[in-house]
Amino acid sequence: MASDDADAAPRTGMKPVDPRLLRYARASRGFFVAIGAIAFAQTVIVVLFAWLLTRAITGAIDGMPRPQFASTLAWLAATVAARAALLWAREYVAARAAARVEAQLRDRLVGAVDALGPAWLTTQNTAKLAVTAGRGLDSLDAYFGRYLPQLVSTVVATPIIVLVMWWQDWISGLTVVLTLPLIPVFMVLIGMATRSVQQKQWQTLQRLAARFSDTVQGLSTLKVFGRQHRAADSIQRVTETYRAETMRVLRVSFLSGFALEFLASISVAIVAVSIGFRLIDGSLMLAVGLFVLLLAPEAYLPLRQVGVQFHAASEGVAATDDVFAVLDAARALPPAGSTPSVTAQAASVDRGMLRLEAVAVQRGERTLAPVSLEVRSGEVVLLEGPSGSGKSSVIAALRGAATFTGGAHWGGVDVRSASPSTWLGWAGQQPGLVAGLVADNVALGDDSPDPALVARALDLACADLDPDLPLGVQGAGLSGGQGQRVAVARAFYRHLRGLAPVIALDEPSSALDSATEERLWAATRSLADAGAAVLLVSHRTSARAIADRVMRLEPAEVLA
Repeated sequence: MASDDADAAPRTGMKPVDPRLLRYARASRGFFVAIGAIAFAQTVIVVLFAWLLTRAITGAIDGMPRPQFASTLAWLAATVAARAALLWAREYVAARAAARVEAQLRDRLVGAVDALGPAWLTTQNTAKLAVTAGRGLDSLDAYFGRYLPQLVSTVVATPIIVLVMWWQDWISGLTVVLTLPLIPVFMVLIGMATRSVQQKQWQTLQRLAARFSDTVQGLSTLKVFGRQHRAADSIQRVTETYRAETMRVLRVSFLSGFALEFLASISVAIVAVSIGFRLIDGSLMLAVGLFVLLLAPEAYLPLRQVGVQFHAASEGVAATDDVFAVLDAARALPPAGSTPSVTAQAASVDRGMLRLEAVAVQRGERTLAPVSLEVRSGEVVLLEGPSGSGKSSVIAALRGAATFTGGAHWGGVDVRSASPSTWLGWAGQQPGLVAGLVADNVALGDDSPDPALVARALDLACADLDPDLPLGVQGAGLSGGQGQRVAVARAFYRHLRGLAPVIALDEPSSALDSATEERLWAATRSLADAGAAVLLVSHRTSARAIADRVMRLEPAEVLA
């Protein structure tokens, strides 16, 4: 699992709209067009409402004829209904856009993780990644439902309303132009503080998820050594930190909301006082003064709401930063097919052969000694050596879980340019089982499972289990040896299904008794005799009985 030190890396300040959102989520483009049209219509309705209300009030004072007054009130009611309808339309568009963007970003995130491969994933904190893809992207509801509509409304509505005010009363328009910048200035200052505390809260939540995941996975070990209470105390401390960070975010949110409301109220009051004095001395008509006064709060409202809704959206924006980082990493990968290919003659020679030429696996800052070997169809090649000699690393390189230099080809094709699911059946030291039926785990990845082959694979793997037996998370309900045999059955099933000409087994008998181990070796040998190319990693000397060749690795071969 990756270190939490990456959380301390500085993050860039929040952009109003990250351009990467438009690049990675096509649904966001139509959203901006629709929300812009709605914002323009809302602005027209606001101006019309202020004008109709002014006309109704001044008409009542001046004795407007009853039919004309009734008509004005009817139009006023229609504008109210239209404003409500536009508000509903904005909420509807925002909700649909948020759902579509979340779905598109999740799809792209899964695709990016697949493109980056297992080697990249082993360097990441998977619990944090799960929180980002789940809770984090769910927070985009507030970003699309509140923040972005207000941002677009500010861009569209504020200039139009200010121009209308200037057209009717240039003094009031000038007052708004001079006081309006105060709100963005305070928004920037408050936004910087909010961004900082929100990032700390988000990082604490990710750390809490990672700590909880680690504790649950290792709970049995912790109980054996009497350290379960210490782990619980650690989770409690992180939870308390998250509570404190959440309260800090709320304090900043309330304080910033008060500051923005105070600034807007003072600005509107300045406009109102100016209009009041000019109405008293008769230099301004009542209709104009009232119309401008009704528009003044609407000029400040969109910008004020942007600052208020920034807090609701900040968690989603923090999550998208992490998502975009993954997508950018995948986008920076070389295009598919850029891996040097072998010649047709070499492909013909290597057909049906797994060939490793000076494969040096990279593990963190270490590079293991190069390994060269060949495994032909119908052969079992055994890798021996003590722990740390790099046996499992060779298989990790083949399945894409570790980067390496050198050449690795199956049938003349570089394994780095082909998905392991198209040629490799693998069983590792950790079974890697999922919740569901035993049969589902054996036929994992097969869209049309063959029950007969599932049963045969279980039999070859010496797994005397009911294929319809339900399993819990991570294979809960099976012993360690049973889980290991289900993983071996999965590798065998892929070969029997014609999906994996190569079978790689990493210590498949470490949890088996000698009699079961002997049966497993016999089944493995039979699959090789039927045409499988088998690469076997085992420290058991009994594996030598079925091996065509034995290659021994030593820890001393590890290079600094």
